[in-house]
Amino acid sequence: MRGAHRPFTRRGLLTGTLGSAALLAGGGTLTGCGTPAAQQTEEGCVSEDLSGAERTLAFSNWPQYMDVDPDDESKRPSLDGFVSRTGIQVTYAEDINDNNEFFGKVQNQLAACQSTGRDIMVLTDWMAARMIRLGWIQKLDKSKLPNVEANLLPSLRNRPFDTADQYAIPWQSGLAGLAYNGRVTGEIRTVDELLTRPDLKGRVTALSEMRDTMGLLLMSNGHDPTDFTAAQFDDALNKLRRAVDSGQIRRFTGNDYAPDLAKGDIAACVGWSGDIIQLGFEDERIKFVVPESGVLLWSDNLLVPNRAGHKANAEELINYYYDPAVAAQLAAYVNYICPVQGAQAELEKIDPELAANPLIFPDEAMLAKAKVFMALDEPQEREYETKFQQVIGA
Repeated sequence: MRGAHRPFTRRGLLTGTLGSAALLAGGGTLTGCGTPAAQQTEEGCVSEDLSGAERTLAFSNWPQYMDVDPDDESKRPSLDGFVSRTGIQVTYAEDINDNNEFFGKVQNQLAACQSTGRDIMVLTDWMAARMIRLGWIQKLDKSKLPNVEANLLPSLRNRPFDTADQYAIPWQSGLAGLAYNGRVTGEIRTVDELLTRPDLKGRVTALSEMRDTMGLLLMSNGHDPTDFTAAQFDDALNKLRRAVDSGQIRRFTGNDYAPDLAKGDIAACVGWSGDIIQLGFEDERIKFVVPESGVLLWSDNLLVPNRAGHKANAEELINYYYDPAVAAQLAAYVNYICPVQGAQAELEKIDPELAANPLIFPDEAMLAKAKVFMALDEPQEREYETKFQQVIGA
């Protein structure tokens, strides 16, 4: 039943109900009113930690992003193990369905230095970067995170938006790269093939997530997506525009490309590793490809918001999930890239086939070709998103 538990993917929800227009409206402003979001500082917004007296924790996560007992869906084995080990009672809510939508839920409280009622929440890199930039996230105490210090993958350390690894700790990660259906086309190895090969004309989709599609195009032009100029972005965007104007790209999608790829209605695409793992369980001829020029690495991150009343308890939970045995238990269920070194050996005891999957445990060669998209400031975010949306016709 691997894969049957997840009818959608985490990345597929990034372009959810609010879509690109909400991203532009919400890029550092209070959505819907145009008022600049209030910047906070560590000195100006002080949080009181009640963990010593209150052994509780409120945890907000995405749906289907926690292991569940197949015989009793009310049980979450790894989370139940944390409660048993620490005595910390966890209120667990699957109330994050879209990064922008969640931003709208919490922005008024965080802008006013008020509690959201949450001690820990899981958000994607670019939204984590925005909240860190706004001063809405508490700095973690690394002395309480020895497992993170020991076991966080090197490729996920010192990311552009959190260079000292003190605000955002990866929960799960994934790759944006290429995918193809071997029933209807030959192997794809490069972004340029995807965008120009005559036999693929009109049978290609790309992602409406700007960072993933443009990151791949930047790399295909020899530019570094972790550190690029506006001219380099425009260079890559012109390449994308040519593929759109020529009819090479059929459309831009969230994860709704997956059924079309499975049926062979599209032959190849820009896609996410989590989707392709699931499709590959059903048809081994559907393949994920790390382009020769490189692949985009993204994460959903554990964050402690300002005025969270149980920061030390949250740090205990973060440290717990960086125990390789616990991380393996989670990875066996969610099937994303596990950010924890040592978890692969533990997963071999649970499911050797999953442990050997390079899209859950990438090898060093794959990780060496992985880049994290550059952290954008607010003007850059608006400029690049606007230009991208104009090309894709959103």
